Amino acid sequence: MRDERPGRQAATPVGPGTLLVAATGLTDPNFSRTVVYLVEHRRHGSLGVVLNRPSEASVGEVLPKWSALAAGPGSVFVGGPVDGTTALCLAILKPGERPDGLTGVVGVNGPVVLVDLDSDPGALASRVRGVRVFAGYSGWDAGQLDGEIARGDWFVVPGLPDDVTTARHVDLWGRVLRRQGPPLALLATFPVEMGLN
Repeated sequence: MRDERPGRQAATPVGPGTLLVAATGLTDPNFSRTVVYLVEHRRHGSLGVVLNRPSEASVGEVLPKWSALAAGPGSVFVGGPVDGTTALCLAILKPGERPDGLTGVVGVNGPVVLVDLDSDPGALASRVRGVRVFAGYSGWDAGQLDGEIARGDWFVVPGLPDDVTTARHVDLWGRVLRRQGPPLALLATFPVEMGLN
């Protein structure tokens, strides 16, 4: 369903590879000013990972065999509030590489793949541009995410593969909003605390 009202962004379909950008009114500390990359969106629920919350732990400390492939800054990122003991890994395939036939990966969208961390990183080293490891994830039950989007908690926008492994994660929220053009681009300058404006 497209929003055809003047001055409104055309609706981006929700699906793997899209980004959920936290609206300025979303104050839940788990998601305030986050950018979530959707890995799965099905009738029974949705799963994604927060792209802009690095933790203090390094991939080298937690999963040493994957540290050479980890994109900068080499941290494990906090993927969301669900099951922080579960590690998920996303990788970006190099141009010309396809997930079909690669052991230990499942295609998500375009060159973005979900990596089985029990697989051999050496087999992927020449085929990926980098990996990002996440502790925990963001999950929604059937219909829950659609309800949050309808309520205005999230802006749904197209994702770029480089969003997953960007070293410029600190201002990812603002950069993603700015590249959408008006009116969303104007929100990129919205102050964190209105009282400080």
